[in-house]
Amino acid sequence: MLGYTEKMRDIAGRLLKECDVDMVIGFRKGTMPMMNEPCFVTKPEDVQSLVWDSNCGINLANYLTNRKEKIAIFAKGCDSRNIVTHIIENKIKRDQVHIVGVPCTGMIDKRKITGMVTGEILEVSETENTIKVKTADAETLLDKTEVLQQNCALCVHRNPVVHDEMVADPVEEQADVDRYADIRKIEAMGSEEKWQFFEDLLSPCIRCYACRNACPLCYCPTCFVDESKPQWVGKGQDPVDVRTFHFLRAYHCAGRCTDCGACERACPVGINMRLLTRKLEMDCQEQFGWEAGLSLDQRPALDAYQANDPETFIK
Repeated sequence: MLGYTEKMRDIAGRLLKECDVDMVIGFRKGTMPMMNEPCFVTKPEDVQSLVWDSNCGINLANYLTNRKEKIAIFAKGCDSRNIVTHIIENKIKRDQVHIVGVPCTGMIDKRKITGMVTGEILEVSETENTIKVKTADAETLLDKTEVLQQNCALCVHRNPVVHDEMVADPVEEQADVDRYADIRKIEAMGSEEKWQFFEDLLSPCIRCYACRNACPLCYCPTCFVDESKPQWVGKGQDPVDVRTFHFLRAYHCAGRCTDCGACERACPVGINMRLLTRKLEMDCQEQFGWEAGLSLDQRPALDAYQANDPETFIK
Protein backbone atom coordinates (compact mmCIF):
# COMPACT_ATOMS: atom_id res chain seq x y z
CA MET A 1 0.00 0.00 0.00
CA LEU A 2 3.01 2.30 0.38
CA GLY A 3 3.04 2.99 -3.34
CA TYR A 4 -0.52 4.34 -3.36
CA THR A 5 0.14 7.91 -2.25
CA GLU A 6 1.50 9.36 -5.50
CA LYS A 7 -1.22 7.67 -7.57
CA MET A 8 -3.85 9.07 -5.20
CA ARG A 9 -2.47 12.57 -5.55
CA ASP A 10 -2.49 12.23 -9.34
CA ILE A 11 -6.11 11.01 -9.35
CA ALA A 12 -7.27 13.74 -6.96
CA GLY A 13 -5.47 16.45 -8.92
CA ARG A 14 -7.00 15.28 -12.20
CA LEU A 15 -10.54 15.11 -10.83
CA LEU A 16 -10.30 18.60 -9.31
CA LYS A 17 -8.59 20.20 -12.33
CA GLU A 18 -11.20 18.80 -14.69
CA CYS A 19 -13.98 19.89 -12.29
CA ASP A 20 -15.35 16.37 -12.16
CA VAL A 21 -15.79 16.74 -8.40
CA ASP A 22 -16.05 19.57 -5.91
CA MET A 23 -14.13 17.81 -3.16
CA VAL A 24 -11.84 14.85 -2.54
CA ILE A 25 -12.02 13.03 0.79
CA GLY A 26 -8.84 11.24 1.84
CA PHE A 27 -6.20 11.21 4.56
CA ARG A 28 -3.33 13.46 5.61
CA LYS A 29 -0.62 12.98 8.23
CA GLY A 30 -1.84 13.54 11.77
CA THR A 31 -0.01 15.41 14.49
CA MET A 32 0.78 12.18 16.36
CA PRO A 33 2.28 8.86 15.18
CA MET A 34 -0.24 6.28 13.89
CA MET A 35 -2.99 8.91 13.80
CA ASN A 36 -3.62 9.93 10.18
CA GLU A 37 -6.65 12.17 9.93
CA PRO A 38 -9.39 12.64 7.32
CA CYS A 39 -8.98 15.67 5.07
CA PHE A 40 -11.10 17.44 2.49
CA VAL A 41 -9.24 18.70 -0.56
CA THR A 42 -10.99 21.26 -2.78
CA LYS A 43 -8.03 22.74 -4.73
CA PRO A 44 -5.65 20.88 -7.08
CA GLU A 45 -2.64 22.53 -5.45
CA ASP A 46 -3.56 20.98 -2.09
CA VAL A 47 -3.46 17.33 -3.18
CA GLN A 48 0.15 17.01 -1.94
CA SER A 49 -1.25 16.75 1.60
CA LEU A 50 -2.85 13.38 0.76
CA VAL A 51 -1.16 10.24 2.14
CA TRP A 52 -1.85 6.54 2.46
CA ASP A 53 -0.34 3.92 4.73
CA SER A 54 -1.43 1.46 7.43
CA ASN A 55 -2.75 4.25 9.68
CA CYS A 56 -5.79 5.10 7.57
CA GLY A 57 -8.27 3.04 9.56
CA ILE A 58 -11.00 5.65 9.99
CA ASN A 59 -14.02 4.90 7.79
CA LEU A 60 -14.32 7.83 5.37
CA ALA A 61 -17.92 6.90 4.48
CA ASN A 62 -18.82 8.65 7.74
CA TYR A 63 -18.23 11.98 5.95
CA LEU A 64 -20.67 11.39 3.08
CA THR A 65 -23.93 11.53 5.03
CA ASN A 66 -26.39 14.00 3.47
CA ARG A 67 -23.69 15.82 1.47
CA LYS A 68 -24.83 17.86 -1.54
CA GLU A 69 -21.53 18.24 -3.40
CA LYS A 70 -20.05 15.96 -6.05
CA ILE A 71 -17.42 14.09 -4.06
CA ALA A 72 -14.50 11.80 -4.80
CA ILE A 73 -13.62 9.46 -1.96
CA PHE A 74 -10.83 6.95 -1.43
CA ALA A 75 -12.45 3.73 -0.25
CA LYS A 76 -11.06 0.51 1.22
CA GLY A 77 -13.17 -2.62 1.06
CA CYS A 78 -15.07 -1.82 4.27
CA ASP A 79 -15.49 1.84 3.29
CA SER A 80 -16.95 0.84 -0.07
CA ARG A 81 -19.47 -1.46 1.61
CA ASN A 82 -20.59 1.39 3.86
CA ILE A 83 -20.91 3.65 0.82
CA VAL A 84 -23.23 1.02 -0.67
CA THR A 85 -25.33 1.18 2.50
CA HIS A 86 -25.38 4.98 2.35
CA ILE A 87 -26.68 4.82 -1.21
CA ILE A 88 -29.30 2.15 -0.41
CA GLU A 89 -30.52 4.14 2.61
CA ASN A 90 -30.74 7.38 0.58
CA LYS A 91 -28.05 9.24 2.51
CA ILE A 92 -26.25 10.11 -0.72
CA LYS A 93 -26.89 9.49 -4.43
CA ARG A 94 -24.70 7.18 -6.46
CA ASP A 95 -24.02 9.82 -9.12
CA GLN A 96 -22.76 12.19 -6.43
CA VAL A 97 -19.87 9.93 -5.49
CA HIS A 98 -16.77 9.12 -7.50
CA ILE A 99 -15.40 6.08 -5.68
CA VAL A 100 -11.65 5.57 -5.96
CA GLY A 101 -11.05 1.99 -4.85
CA VAL A 102 -8.10 1.25 -2.56
CA PRO A 103 -7.07 -2.42 -2.25
CA CYS A 104 -6.19 -2.89 1.42
CA THR A 105 -3.85 -5.28 3.23
CA GLY A 106 -4.94 -4.14 6.68
CA MET A 107 -4.57 -1.30 9.17
CA ILE A 108 -2.33 -1.45 12.24
CA ASP A 109 -3.64 -1.34 15.80
CA LYS A 110 -2.02 1.52 17.71
CA ARG A 111 -3.01 0.00 21.06
CA LYS A 112 -1.25 -3.27 20.28
CA ILE A 113 1.90 -1.44 19.23
CA THR A 114 1.87 0.84 22.27
CA GLY A 115 1.68 -2.23 24.50
CA MET A 116 4.63 -3.88 22.77
CA VAL A 117 7.18 -1.09 23.27
CA THR A 118 8.44 0.95 26.21
CA GLY A 119 8.52 4.71 26.37
CA GLU A 120 6.79 7.39 24.34
CA ILE A 121 6.46 6.58 20.64
CA LEU A 122 8.26 9.25 18.64
CA GLU A 123 8.05 7.87 15.12
CA VAL A 124 6.52 4.94 13.25
CA SER A 125 7.56 3.88 9.75
CA GLU A 126 6.72 0.83 7.69
CA THR A 127 7.54 -1.42 4.79
CA GLU A 128 5.06 -3.79 3.16
CA ASN A 129 5.63 -6.39 5.87
CA THR A 130 7.18 -4.63 8.88
CA ILE A 131 6.50 -1.77 11.26
CA LYS A 132 9.46 0.11 12.81
CA VAL A 133 8.67 1.90 16.06
CA LYS A 134 11.09 4.49 17.44
CA THR A 135 10.88 5.52 21.09
CA ALA A 136 13.22 7.52 23.29
CA ASP A 137 14.66 4.22 24.53
CA ALA A 138 14.99 2.04 21.42
CA GLU A 139 13.87 1.06 17.94
CA THR A 140 11.63 -2.00 17.59
CA LEU A 141 10.88 -3.87 14.38
CA LEU A 142 7.49 -5.61 14.34
CA ASP A 143 5.83 -8.02 11.93
CA LYS A 144 2.87 -6.20 10.44
CA THR A 145 0.63 -9.28 10.58
CA GLU A 146 1.06 -9.37 14.37
CA VAL A 147 -0.15 -5.79 14.92
CA LEU A 148 -3.14 -5.60 12.55
CA GLN A 149 -6.49 -4.45 13.85
CA GLN A 150 -8.55 -7.55 14.57
CA ASN A 151 -11.19 -6.66 12.02
CA CYS A 152 -8.46 -6.40 9.37
CA ALA A 153 -6.97 -9.75 10.36
CA LEU A 154 -10.42 -11.31 9.82
CA CYS A 155 -11.40 -9.33 6.72
CA VAL A 156 -12.48 -11.25 3.60
CA HIS A 157 -13.43 -8.17 1.54
CA ARG A 158 -10.14 -6.30 1.24
CA ASN A 159 -10.95 -5.00 -2.23
CA PRO A 160 -13.68 -2.41 -2.88
CA VAL A 161 -16.99 -3.97 -3.90
CA VAL A 162 -17.92 -0.91 -5.97
CA HIS A 163 -15.65 1.68 -7.56
CA ASP A 164 -15.29 4.07 -10.48
CA GLU A 165 -11.54 3.64 -10.72
CA MET A 166 -8.83 1.85 -8.76
CA VAL A 167 -5.58 3.08 -7.23
CA ALA A 168 -3.95 -0.31 -7.84
CA ASP A 169 -4.70 -3.88 -8.88
CA PRO A 170 -6.82 -5.91 -6.45
CA VAL A 171 -5.01 -7.70 -3.64
CA GLU A 172 -5.54 -11.36 -2.87
CA GLU A 173 -8.50 -11.94 -0.57
CA GLN A 174 -7.99 -13.91 2.62
CA ALA A 175 -9.43 -17.42 2.63
CA ASP A 176 -10.00 -20.02 5.33
CA VAL A 177 -10.50 -17.34 7.98
CA ASP A 178 -12.66 -18.36 10.94
CA ARG A 179 -14.31 -15.00 11.46
CA TYR A 180 -16.56 -15.95 14.37
CA ALA A 181 -14.51 -18.31 16.56
CA ASP A 182 -14.59 -15.86 19.49
CA ILE A 183 -18.36 -15.37 19.11
CA ARG A 184 -19.02 -19.10 19.27
CA LYS A 185 -16.79 -19.32 22.36
CA ILE A 186 -18.99 -16.76 24.14
CA GLU A 187 -22.17 -18.52 23.00
CA ALA A 188 -20.90 -21.72 24.59
CA MET A 189 -20.60 -20.10 28.02
CA GLY A 190 -23.12 -20.72 30.77
CA SER A 191 -25.54 -17.96 31.79
CA GLU A 192 -23.58 -16.76 34.80
CA GLU A 193 -20.25 -16.86 33.00
CA LYS A 194 -21.73 -15.01 30.03
CA TRP A 195 -23.27 -12.35 32.30
CA GLN A 196 -19.94 -11.78 34.01
CA PHE A 197 -18.17 -11.62 30.65
CA PHE A 198 -20.35 -8.75 29.46
CA GLU A 199 -20.18 -7.04 32.85
CA ASP A 200 -16.38 -7.02 32.55
CA LEU A 201 -16.49 -6.03 28.88
CA LEU A 202 -18.69 -2.95 29.34
CA SER A 203 -17.71 -1.79 32.83
CA PRO A 204 -14.93 0.56 31.55
CA CYS A 205 -17.42 2.49 29.38
CA ILE A 206 -17.50 6.23 30.15
CA ARG A 207 -20.48 6.97 27.87
CA CYS A 208 -18.46 9.33 25.67
CA TYR A 209 -20.26 8.03 22.55
CA ALA A 210 -17.04 7.97 20.52
CA CYS A 211 -18.14 4.60 19.08
CA ARG A 212 -21.44 6.08 17.93
CA ASN A 213 -19.81 9.20 16.48
CA ALA A 214 -17.19 7.21 14.55
CA CYS A 215 -19.72 4.72 13.15
CA PRO A 216 -20.73 5.42 9.52
CA LEU A 217 -24.13 3.85 10.25
CA CYS A 218 -25.12 6.09 13.18
CA TYR A 219 -26.78 8.99 11.40
CA CYS A 220 -30.19 9.25 13.08
CA PRO A 221 -31.11 12.97 13.44
CA THR A 222 -31.63 12.34 17.17
CA CYS A 223 -29.98 9.30 18.75
CA PHE A 224 -32.15 7.29 21.14
CA VAL A 225 -29.75 8.11 24.00
CA ASP A 226 -30.43 11.83 23.45
CA GLU A 227 -34.21 11.55 23.37
CA SER A 228 -36.03 13.04 26.33
CA LYS A 229 -39.68 12.65 25.21
CA PRO A 230 -39.76 9.78 25.92
CA GLN A 231 -36.46 9.13 27.63
CA TRP A 232 -35.44 5.65 26.53
CA VAL A 233 -32.26 5.35 28.57
CA GLY A 234 -30.67 7.18 31.48
CA LYS A 235 -27.84 9.63 30.95
CA GLY A 236 -25.52 8.45 33.72
CA GLN A 237 -23.22 5.55 34.47
CA ASP A 238 -25.81 3.13 35.81
CA PRO A 239 -24.72 -0.31 34.52
CA VAL A 240 -28.19 -1.01 33.11
CA ASP A 241 -28.09 2.20 31.08
CA VAL A 242 -24.58 1.44 29.84
CA ARG A 243 -25.62 -2.04 28.68
CA THR A 244 -28.81 -0.66 27.13
CA PHE A 245 -26.84 1.84 25.07
CA HIS A 246 -24.42 -0.76 23.70
CA PHE A 247 -27.01 -3.47 23.04
CA LEU A 248 -29.50 -1.16 21.30
CA ARG A 249 -26.79 0.51 19.20
CA ALA A 250 -25.68 -2.95 18.09
CA TYR A 251 -29.24 -3.89 17.13
CA HIS A 252 -29.55 -0.66 15.12
CA CYS A 253 -26.52 -1.85 13.11
CA ALA A 254 -27.86 -5.39 12.56
CA GLY A 255 -27.74 -6.34 8.90
CA ARG A 256 -25.87 -3.11 8.12
CA CYS A 257 -22.52 -3.41 9.92
CA THR A 258 -19.47 -4.16 7.75
CA ASP A 259 -17.11 -4.68 10.73
CA CYS A 260 -14.94 -1.74 9.65
CA GLY A 261 -13.63 -1.43 13.23
CA ALA A 262 -14.29 2.32 13.50
CA CYS A 263 -16.14 1.94 16.82
CA GLU A 264 -13.42 -0.04 18.59
CA ARG A 265 -10.65 2.13 17.09
CA ALA A 266 -12.29 5.29 18.46
CA CYS A 267 -13.00 3.97 21.96
CA PRO A 268 -10.70 5.75 24.46
CA VAL A 269 -10.83 2.83 26.91
CA GLY A 270 -10.44 0.03 24.36
CA ILE A 271 -13.80 -1.75 24.64
CA ASN A 272 -14.29 -4.47 22.03
CA MET A 273 -17.92 -3.61 21.31
CA ARG A 274 -17.49 -5.33 17.94
CA LEU A 275 -18.36 -8.57 19.73
CA LEU A 276 -21.96 -7.36 19.80
CA THR A 277 -22.20 -6.26 16.17
CA ARG A 278 -20.31 -9.33 14.94
CA LYS A 279 -22.73 -11.65 16.74
CA LEU A 280 -25.56 -10.03 14.78
CA GLU A 281 -23.47 -10.12 11.60
CA MET A 282 -22.99 -13.87 12.09
CA ASP A 283 -26.73 -14.38 12.70
CA CYS A 284 -27.59 -12.47 9.50
CA GLN A 285 -25.27 -14.70 7.52
CA GLU A 286 -26.55 -17.93 9.04
CA GLN A 287 -30.26 -17.08 9.00
CA PHE A 288 -30.58 -14.92 5.88
CA GLY A 289 -27.39 -15.59 3.89
CA TRP A 290 -26.73 -11.86 4.08
CA GLU A 291 -23.57 -9.77 4.19
CA ALA A 292 -23.95 -6.01 4.38
CA GLY A 293 -22.92 -3.66 1.60
CA LEU A 294 -22.11 -6.10 -1.18
CA SER A 295 -24.83 -5.08 -3.63
CA LEU A 296 -26.60 -1.87 -4.63
CA ASP A 297 -29.60 -3.92 -5.76
CA GLN A 298 -30.60 -5.57 -2.47
CA ARG A 299 -32.15 -4.17 0.68
CA PRO A 300 -30.52 -5.11 4.01
CA ALA A 301 -31.67 -8.36 5.60
CA LEU A 302 -33.86 -6.70 8.22
CA ASP A 303 -35.19 -4.11 5.77
CA ALA A 304 -37.01 -6.50 3.43
CA TYR A 305 -40.16 -8.59 3.62
CA GLN A 306 -41.22 -11.57 1.53
CA ALA A 307 -44.59 -13.24 1.83
CA ASN A 308 -42.96 -16.68 1.58
CA ASP A 309 -40.37 -16.01 4.29
CA PRO A 310 -40.17 -19.30 6.23
CA GLU A 311 -39.45 -17.41 9.50
CA THR A 312 -37.53 -20.41 10.86
CA PHE A 313 -35.58 -18.09 13.16
CA ILE A 314 -38.75 -17.29 15.16
CA LYS A 315 -39.14 -19.63 18.10
